[in-house]
Amino acid sequence: MLNNKVILVTGGTGSFGKAFTKYVLTNYDPKKIIIYSRDEFKQFIMQNDFKKEFPDKFSKLRFFIGDVRDRERLTRAMEGVDYVIHAAALKQVPACEYNPAEAIKTNIHGAMNVIDAALDTGVKKVVALSTDKAVNPVNLYGGTKLVSDKLFIAANAYAGSKDINFSIVRYGNVAGSRGSVIPFFYDKIQKGEKDLPITDYRMTRFWISLQQGVELVIKALKDAKGGETFISKIPSFKITDLAEAMLPGCNKPEVGIREGEKLHEIMVTVEDSMTTYEYDKHFIVYPQMVFQERATVLPGGKKVPEGFSYSSGNNTEWLTVEEIRELLKTIDLEK
Repeated sequence: MLNNKVILVTGGTGSFGKAFTKYVLTNYDPKKIIIYSRDEFKQFIMQNDFKKEFPDKFSKLRFFIGDVRDRERLTRAMEGVDYVIHAAALKQVPACEYNPAEAIKTNIHGAMNVIDAALDTGVKKVVALSTDKAVNPVNLYGGTKLVSDKLFIAANAYAGSKDINFSIVRYGNVAGSRGSVIPFFYDKIQKGEKDLPITDYRMTRFWISLQQGVELVIKALKDAKGGETFISKIPSFKITDLAEAMLPGCNKPEVGIREGEKLHEIMVTVEDSMTTYEYDKHFIVYPQMVFQERATVLPGGKKVPEGFSYSSGNNTEWLTVEEIRELLKTIDLEK
């Protein structure tokens, strides 16, 4: 599917971008992968790492310095591109709360720039990364990503007769990602502390690895017809169980929920259930407005019942303390 294709990844030097690039170089033979990001130092580091890991395929990589806020630069970068993966965003909740205008410029205006550039340059598929925080948002980051999602879905209305479609993949915090609870706990354990603070004893989260996130994007590239939101079926865990898995017998003081934080990660709302179908390993939320005739329901799915919702709190699959402990061995903490 990706053989001899030109792929552009916005925010390509981030954790997802690096994992996606490794996956594609390992499993496919692309014509070119363009890493589009604004940080020259991160590009320098990524170039050195990939030159060592993929000496035979390094020539397929291109590194473009650019910002998604810059539509002209995006348009130049997308010339001749087949597929775009949009991973660039301002993601830290406190930073977005304190710098709302900057979050809007990157997450909303940047999304619109990606859409416009893709429509104008002959791109075939665009997959945008979403987040659980875009569902019933309670903070500015979630609000900007909700708008971004709506923009990418509605972009299919502007495609007309062009051979292009836009879709979304949605998942929560990747296990071990920067700013998440696992590295927070790990840092305290390394310092010899015996207390692992819990914001709320009821709190739950989904467990998804970077590999699973990449595979969901690959599925969207393969199956999307336009306007779908792809969501993996993954296990949940209790934050108290995570603490126990990382430091058996530790104290778990309850310190209170933080601003902009939710008790559970929500992927499918009751309102979404009207257009949601369940498949063996994932859900697909189809657009409520049909923008194109080809945007049909993919085979093999079953309509979820009205009133259905999917969150880390009402999941049917849960990780035990021992299972969490084993999964912790498989992740690399981001520095």
